[in-house]
Amino acid sequence: MSARTKHLAAIGLMLAFAAPPAHAQGGQPAPPSSKAVVMKGRAPVNEKVLDVKLPKPIEGDLANGIHLIVLEDHRAPQVTFQLIVSGAGGYFDAPNSVGLASATAAMMREGTTALNTNQISEQLETMSANVGVSTGMTSLDANVTGSALTENLDKLFDLASDILLHPSFPEEELAKYKTRTKTSLNQNRSFPGFLAQELYQKVMYGDDPAGRLLMTPEQLDKVTRAAMVEFHKSKYVPDHAAIAFAGDISYARAKQLVESKLGGWKKSGTPMIAAKDPPAIGPAKVWLVDRPNAVQTNFIVGTQAIERTNPDYDVLDVMNSIVGGGPTGRLFVHLREEKGYTYGAYSGLNAGRYRGTWSAQTDVRSDVTEPALKDLLGELVAIRDTTVPAKELQDRKRSLVAGFALSLESPQQVLNYYVTSWIYKLPADYWDKYPQRVMGVTAAQVQAAARKYLDPARVQIVAVGDGKKVEEILRKFGKLEVYDTEGKKVMGVVP
Repeated sequence: MSARTKHLAAIGLMLAFAAPPAHAQGGQPAPPSSKAVVMKGRAPVNEKVLDVKLPKPIEGDLANGIHLIVLEDHRAPQVTFQLIVSGAGGYFDAPNSVGLASATAAMMREGTTALNTNQISEQLETMSANVGVSTGMTSLDANVTGSALTENLDKLFDLASDILLHPSFPEEELAKYKTRTKTSLNQNRSFPGFLAQELYQKVMYGDDPAGRLLMTPEQLDKVTRAAMVEFHKSKYVPDHAAIAFAGDISYARAKQLVESKLGGWKKSGTPMIAAKDPPAIGPAKVWLVDRPNAVQTNFIVGTQAIERTNPDYDVLDVMNSIVGGGPTGRLFVHLREEKGYTYGAYSGLNAGRYRGTWSAQTDVRSDVTEPALKDLLGELVAIRDTTVPAKELQDRKRSLVAGFALSLESPQQVLNYYVTSWIYKLPADYWDKYPQRVMGVTAAQVQAAARKYLDPARVQIVAVGDGKKVEEILRKFGKLEVYDTEGKKVMGVVP
């Protein structure tokens, strides 16, 4: 079978129709080029693999189950901390109480049994410090974070401990929170990027908790003070928690501080609840949110991928960098620099404790919807069917390693690496060996991963645009479902 025939067959599967991309010569997807990116005055490149040895934190377990991580760095008189409370994230919201975890986290900052929200804000302003509580709709954990000058750390940790252990969830602040949040939720429906992401999450995960993006106004109405009190009592427990410090603090000092302020935070005996992989997605399909009078089409094209601990993670990370990693990725160069379809085109790998996704995103003018989508899908075919040139592969790997090296200048970022290691139970030398692992990825591995995970039979296309302009075009790419901007399925707008 000729290369031309192979590419046509692959595109036929990807698009569910056999017309070649408009820009391709002889029916083949045009190979990515860097003609539009001119490198001037390039410095000599050192071919040696970066050898790093990250500063090691001191770790230990406290009597109530908290895992303590401390990364000392006395170069500046400042300390940051992050408390991870496993099991308190929105992922664990029951179907009849979606949004409860997010509301609970947001409201903890709005008052304690000793302080009201204004007093908390005044104390933080006086210290030039910050503290916050957060979680996400699909997060497994809640986080309490804070930062202060060393001289104010005791006061800040007093305040943070009070917020963690004694939130009062005042009714008047809950009413204000609901008013603010409802306004934001309603405004979101006017943003095409939100509409695309909302439908994409649903396509990827269905009714699984991983498919949640934001609560609805109706779900917010169901949140009560009593429900938040109970959620806090049952979920904010130390059994599977960790607290990490970075900056001007020793392990002994951090341990003394945590034990003195959180020593009364008692274990509950609650078992760790693991996340489950969502159901596998169905066959390739096209999904449209009809947004009348839209002047552009927003695309998210993707498929289910892997969890963070999958052995293929580093290879997929490299593959993702080649396809859509920043302004030198193939999508950006092809769709923006060479064709002028868009201001930007990127891809991303989302991998956590359950199977995540790989996706590519771009926004294009309505009149170039068809060629832009063909070219985007052509890049997915190219990474599967054509071996990555040696220089391109080497450049992308060096870029990843260079970004990693630069991140080591930040003590907080280094600490985040060790928090990640704790969450995913990674090997002790995982980050020391990161450069070697990345630089060891081969072109054959990249192609094999692309063939394995970017299966045309499972790639989903989500679009937001004016149905009158783009519905017929999108039907060329596969079976189509149409939704309105409220997320309700409709029959379509084209007769």
